[in-house]
Amino acid sequence: MGRILAIDYGQKRIGLAVTDELQMIATGLTTVHVKDIWTYLNEYTKKEKVDIIVIGEPKDMMNRPSDSTRFIEPFVKGLTKKYPNITIKRFDERFTSKIAMDAMIAGGLSKSKRQNKAMVDTISATLILQSYMDSI
Repeated sequence: MGRILAIDYGQKRIGLAVTDELQMIATGLTTVHVKDIWTYLNEYTKKEKVDIIVIGEPKDMMNRPSDSTRFIEPFVKGLTKKYPNITIKRFDERFTSKIAMDAMIAGGLSKSKRQNKAMVDTISATLILQSYMDSI
């Protein structure tokens, strides 16, 4: 069985999270600059078997695609084309950044550490992945 990889796609940074081989535990992986994502994914998929890639789907409060969807759609199309043997899933990412920030506060991280946007992106990807796993 391969891993499930989650992506929290942003205009500058991309948060990544992954499951273990048994697809039981979601763990934050890293944050990658947008320009480096294809290199990172190529290297990662060479060394690890990935069955599913879950990409956060930004929606507004009325359950409509948000403005940032226009940045994500070309990426999703590229993923589908580049990795035809990996299932690509979209999953609602509403409130993940807020929940990530709340988790950091509850975990006792200092204000300066909470301002680390890369950490927020990785935690958001982990929340997307865990929510996806809970839904299946």
